[in-house]
Amino acid sequence: MSKQKKTKTKNRSNYIMQGSILAAASILSRIIGMLYRLPVTNIITDHGNDYYSAAYEIYNIILLISSYSLPLAVSKLVSAKAALGQYRNAHRIFRGALYMALVVGLAGSVVTYLGAGFFTGNLLNTPESELSLKVLALAVFFLAVMGVLRGFFQGMGSMMPTAVSQVIEQIFNAAVSITAASILFRYGVSLDEKAGITDGRSGPIYGAAGSTLGTSMGALAGLIFLILVMLMYNRVLQRQMRRDRTGRRESYGAIFRLLILTVVPVILSTAVYNISGVLDQGLFKYLMLDVQEVEKSTVEVYWGIYVGKYKLLTNVPIAVASALSASTIPALTRARMEGSCKEMRKKTDGAIRMVMFICIPSAFGLTALAEPILNLLSWNTDPIAPKLFIAGSMAVIFYGLSTLTNGILQGIDKMQIPVRNALISLVLHLGLMVVLVQVFKLHIYGVVISYLFFAVMMCILNGLAIRKHLRYRQELVRTFLIPIVSATIMGLSCWLLSMSLEELIGPRPTALVCIVLAVFIYGFFMLLLRGITEKELRAFPKGHVLVRILKKMRLL
Repeated sequence: MSKQKKTKTKNRSNYIMQGSILAAASILSRIIGMLYRLPVTNIITDHGNDYYSAAYEIYNIILLISSYSLPLAVSKLVSAKAALGQYRNAHRIFRGALYMALVVGLAGSVVTYLGAGFFTGNLLNTPESELSLKVLALAVFFLAVMGVLRGFFQGMGSMMPTAVSQVIEQIFNAAVSITAASILFRYGVSLDEKAGITDGRSGPIYGAAGSTLGTSMGALAGLIFLILVMLMYNRVLQRQMRRDRTGRRESYGAIFRLLILTVVPVILSTAVYNISGVLDQGLFKYLMLDVQEVEKSTVEVYWGIYVGKYKLLTNVPIAVASALSASTIPALTRARMEGSCKEMRKKTDGAIRMVMFICIPSAFGLTALAEPILNLLSWNTDPIAPKLFIAGSMAVIFYGLSTLTNGILQGIDKMQIPVRNALISLVLHLGLMVVLVQVFKLHIYGVVISYLFFAVMMCILNGLAIRKHLRYRQELVRTFLIPIVSATIMGLSCWLLSMSLEELIGPRPTALVCIVLAVFIYGFFMLLLRGITEKELRAFPKGHVLVRILKKMRLL
């Protein structure tokens, strides 16, 4: 076999491994994020969670406009040049993107800081979030530069720098968030005491700002790590560029045009996801506060539970889809540059199966074990909390699939389709939300159901587009049916067990036992029903070790 063919074969088999590494790091980062949110939530209360989430909604949109799509754009363009051996042009794309990130990142930080009062007070009807949003201004700049570095390494076929930087970022985020939230919450309470206010909000306001300080410091730590990795990688890059015999060099003008043409559709499609959160919050609070005249404290608690507990937990398994999307886009771009439609379909099939392998049991597990998990995290402070998970945990499946299918369409250069699909889904989602909240009086449950509906619509529309443009036919039995059967058995078993065990050993030990048992039950039935193959298991990090163990246990 020629050296070129070996390289192509390695690239084709490597994207699942790289995606698995990034997925593992993403899940670890989300778990760290979830764990540090436990003490932070207890410190700043559900009111503080409301202020924190409002600041984060605006921050995410500004981050999206300024730099969120840069990693995807850079990885897509760099991988296209690397596939052709044009390493000098790949490096010029990196440098051009870095210049762009410095400018737009700085502009985004300034807009965030100066516009904090308008965004939180006028748009979200939550002026208490102004200080939190101002603190997040630094993170916008750091993440813009970090996004370019991550995109470059992803485009060169390595997810490891991104994976490690995510974990470092989250560790620093956790440490600073807990410390700053605690110190500033006490400071805010002391301000209320000095003013003679008995039921003030200064504690949650300052506590939420302390928590957002962790985001900025975590971003700085991740950026410093990636700069050090880039300095070490420079020797390899120089060697690659010396071997590059391409005569034509891309001008920076052409590079900026390519970046803009790639970034804009991604910004538009991703913006709808983020704007959806802002519109949901603004619309929900308008309907509840201004139309139905519900007490503000009650509405804040509803939204704090929805964002700080429901969305935080359901986003952990969705991180797998984001990671697979990040590794699939450059892999699909390479296959497209090689003109291999068969390879694009193969990568699409593998990525969807991987995402469903994780997201389906996660959704069933959160539904069956909602109350035990919330008890374990000390979050079962309101009867609404477990009911939100029972009503809306299936969103994990559809958000995971819609996130991945967005990436697949972007990888095959159909950048405008996710934008169109997201806009259609958003309009229908908002209409349904008004009906559920205002007409049927479902308050926060209406938000959860419409949130799920948005993802379902995205999956349908994206699926139709992928089928059309890739001539792709979705395999159903091993991708969906077997995982659903295995997850159903897992969910029912653990639910029945939790009801029996809770009185014997208490709620927290029950949750731990059921979670561990759920993993084994799901894995056993997936193997028994041939829902996953040896080849797919070997694609996981340390998959060969797992295969060897399963063979010794006669499960494979």
